[in-house]
Amino acid sequence: MRRSLRLPTLFTALVAACGAANAAPPIILDNARVFDGERDLGITTLTLRDERIAHIGPPPPALAKGAKRIDYQGKVILPGLVSNHIHVGNTDGLEHGDRFYTRDHVVRDLQQFQRYGITTVTALGMNGAAFPAIRAEVRDQPALGAQLYGAGGGIGAAAGAPPANTMGLEHDPVARPTTPDQARAAVRAQQQAGVDVIKLWVDDLGGRFPMMAPPIYRAAIDEAHQHQLKVAAHIHDQAPAADLVAAGVDIIAHGIRDTPVAPALVSAMRDKGVWYIPTVNIDEANYLYVENPQWLQQPFLANALPAAVRERWQQPQWQQQQLAGDGIPKARASVAMNLRNLRTLHEAGVNIGFGTDAGAMPQRVIGFAEHRELELMTQAGFTPAQALQVATADAARVLGLEDRGRIAVGRRADLLVLGANPLDDIRNSRRIDAVWQAGQQVAGPIEASSAGYGHD
Repeated sequence: MRRSLRLPTLFTALVAACGAANAAPPIILDNARVFDGERDLGITTLTLRDERIAHIGPPPPALAKGAKRIDYQGKVILPGLVSNHIHVGNTDGLEHGDRFYTRDHVVRDLQQFQRYGITTVTALGMNGAAFPAIRAEVRDQPALGAQLYGAGGGIGAAAGAPPANTMGLEHDPVARPTTPDQARAAVRAQQQAGVDVIKLWVDDLGGRFPMMAPPIYRAAIDEAHQHQLKVAAHIHDQAPAADLVAAGVDIIAHGIRDTPVAPALVSAMRDKGVWYIPTVNIDEANYLYVENPQWLQQPFLANALPAAVRERWQQPQWQQQQLAGDGIPKARASVAMNLRNLRTLHEAGVNIGFGTDAGAMPQRVIGFAEHRELELMTQAGFTPAQALQVATADAARVLGLEDRGRIAVGRRADLLVLGANPLDDIRNSRRIDAVWQAGQQVAGPIEASSAGYGHD
């Protein structure tokens, strides 16, 4: 995988930790319970030096001298969350479209992810022409928000998904090849632009649009693999998902929501090491907030919403109109099937990644969606520890990011500090006390944030 980051050796990490005299002093986080992304380490001490974790346990004298100490007694520390499927720069209040793909909007969204403990994100498509420059700027500046990876514009179907009119793509950044040769050319162009993954849309959106033809997505997958790029595919139904797996796709970027997943597909995904990102919240978001208006009074949700969205969702007339629509039963059925298939795939040992499609539409609420997704995973049979592993260590592995997702010596000091233990109740992931990124505290309690965000 391109840009796969090599984990420093223990020796290298200790040398860096005891480096030049003019380096920033170490930071010692004392007395917290630590979940390292795979297991509970109990109450221990973390020592941070520059961007990295320099030591776990009582620090040696060379690191302790002159260090800044923070007492996190009663807190729980876990790795910063990693999302494999989000979007940035797509929305402004109640509106969405590519006219919002600007540096300011993207940074706004990255900071929103970061405040909610998601410190690394992959934007899967519809990224405008400014994506490479914005990504390069924010990559190593923690103050600008979560680290950004992505698929650039992505590759969609001619006159199909993602539908330009529905998604507000006035200056459509999505490549839409009509031949296998054009698909290969699109992959090469995106590879040269420096994308981290190739995104394909293979979905007829309920029969309303033409679907990308198999020869086109097979050519794209083959070309991407020749350039050592992984391929993520947007799907909804089982049939295209099965053919994509047979064609060698690396990541199924949404849950299968039409029929129970077949044993043959389960086996193929497991045997080929395909990653599966269920994004259960994507359909639930269509009814979750209108059915739970009392949640709008809770700071954890209220502070994630732009003012215009919060005001609209609080209107009784709007709530009644939404509840009377015919879309909610369909969304409920999709959620139920998604959860059923997620349970089946998880129990079979298929690789599960983490994502929500947050940011693509106003109801896919950046930050809140990720913590809700953790709760939905426990409804599909994951223990809290398993759900958190998916959202940290496993999600980092999806793109081969070997320097994050775990609390270990030499890894990036991307950390989420909680006021209660999520291993006891996954909803405690919302008890955010502090967020650290690259060894810097970049955010504090959500309740201390001003309600709403954005450019309303």
